[in-house]
Amino acid sequence: MNNRVSQHFARSLPVLFLLTVTAACTPAPVAQGIDDPHEATNRQIHAFNRSVDRALFSGDRGVLRGVGDLPAPILRSASNAGGHLGLPGKVVNSLLQGRIEDAGQNAFRFLINSTFGLAGLFDPATTDFGLPEVDTDFGETLHVWGFGEGAYVELPLLGPSTARDTVGRIVDAVIDPVGASLDGDDAKVATGLNIASKVSDRLRFGDSVDSILHESADSYAQMRLLYLQNRRYELGMQAETDADAYDPYEDPYAQ
Repeated sequence: MNNRVSQHFARSLPVLFLLTVTAACTPAPVAQGIDDPHEATNRQIHAFNRSVDRALFSGDRGVLRGVGDLPAPILRSASNAGGHLGLPGKVVNSLLQGRIEDAGQNAFRFLINSTFGLAGLFDPATTDFGLPEVDTDFGETLHVWGFGEGAYVELPLLGPSTARDTVGRIVDAVIDPVGASLDGDDAKVATGLNIASKVSDRLRFGDSVDSILHESADSYAQMRLLYLQNRRYELGMQAETDADAYDPYEDPYAQ
């Protein structure tokens, strides 16, 4: 670990320590229903995000629509490279969650794909070694530490989130080992790869996103429901009763 990374983590440790000692010792409360006290503002941000997405990806005039015509292996490699850069941060979060096995799996993935995968362009860790990525983030770390979900939030350009996951995004940026170790042109390349990964993923799942974002009766309500349902599933939070369950594809105006 070079001096720059060491200094970066030294500055981050007080933040992590404060969060750890203030975290509840019990599991996070099970979130139910929808807590959206800022809906009016969220809808305005959603309308902005929707217009940006339409300008970039939708219809024949989408600025980046033509990128989707690239061969699938190229799009997949772009996605792989961006995901590869996020692995060290996932290792840190798994350690903070006390999930040593998950941390080890992502660490081995990073080592294998950095070498045999040509800096993450390919994914032999999964195809040849049977080591799929264990996805996690600091939002999940906060959940493990006992922090509740908080209100639903839509972030400019970044999309759906919650109060807890928004804090998680900020801390992830602070503790990211890759971000701490790169500067200058290397940092610009890493940023470009992350953007290319997001664009690639948006194009690969374009039809599904378009059906929700541009074709549903209320795209805000649909996106909100889908995000909350999927996020709670990722965190192992199941609806306690059938009344708490919901269908993200249900027409919000259906009677």
